[in-house]
Amino acid sequence: MRIERLVVATHNRKKGVEMRTILQRDFPDLQVLTLDDYPGCPEPEETGADYRENAIIKALSACEFTGEWSVADDAGLEVDALGGAPGLYSKRFAGEETPFAEKMRRILEQLGDTPEERRTARFRVWVALAGPDGTLETVEGVREGRIAWEPAGEGGFGYDPIFFLPDLGRTMAQLSPDEKHATSHRGMALGRLVAVIRRLNGAG
Repeated sequence: MRIERLVVATHNRKKGVEMRTILQRDFPDLQVLTLDDYPGCPEPEETGADYRENAIIKALSACEFTGEWSVADDAGLEVDALGGAPGLYSKRFAGEETPFAEKMRRILEQLGDTPEERRTARFRVWVALAGPDGTLETVEGVREGRIAWEPAGEGGFGYDPIFFLPDLGRTMAQLSPDEKHATSHRGMALGRLVAVIRRLNGAG
């Protein structure tokens, strides 16, 4: 079953645009939709024990509702000095409705004067692809970095303004979209997903 249309299981507009941009770079004819194109499509509870399980839950839910190939991700920011927090609860940290500016302020406050060498962190993401034929594939992406001393940059979304990339000398939010796609955890995972889609399409 060739993949010609794909539903990104999110209502997050920026994430939807980011994933569409990355996927259509390799598949320009691929029609990429989001949950906003399917009124009434439920967002399931993220009850998984890890990112991969949550991504699978969301992808299967979207696939069942829409009848289309669906892709979902679950990601988190893992700060070593905070014992890996906020991790799996990154979206819900300090309350799901709390603005990310406040979430970032709290993380910086908790880190306080933690020295540079101990501010190591990473973005981790799992992406799941579910098909109406029962296909289920998952891929992972991890991007290492550090927590900046203060937010910087207007691009990206979520925790990007405090995620500093020592090798690039900028935060994730200071990168252009193309630069971010080339180096981010999500860009890495979607690059692996592209290979999966090619394999599935090649198999007919």
